Amino acid sequence: MYGDAETVRKILTGTGDTWAVVGLSNNTSRAAYGVAAVLQRFGKRVVPVHPKAETVHGEQGYASLADIPFPVDVVDVFVNSALAGDVADEAVAVGAKAVWFQLGVIDEEAYARTRAAGLDMVMDRCPAIEIPQL
Repeated sequence: MYGDAETVRKILTGTGDTWAVVGLSNNTSRAAYGVAAVLQRFGKRVVPVHPKAETVHGEQGYASLADIPFPVDVVDVFVNSALAGDVADEAVAVGAKAVWFQLGVIDEEAYARTRAAGLDMVMDRCPAIEIPQL
């Protein structure tokens, strides 16, 4: 796992409450849908990012991070590992404070680039598992 307990706690409690969830759609069988609901229960504003730009959990969706017209604090990534690095680079470009790669999403080069750009990052962990333990 990438991201120590201190970084996990910092992202979940101190980085900010606006989370862009990349890969979030209205498909209730996908993990992103359930994780986003947990984040909302813990007070996070969840912003869906998906090519369909659907409204999910009452929040307007956007086709890309660049389309979001307000700052996001954390970018939570639910795309496969081959695409995740590009999302991390976009998170840096839009000024996010942190990036979170979900369980099974691993790109060590993207992790290094994102950390080098000054962002906090967690990889191969799930905030819905971590946040109730805080």
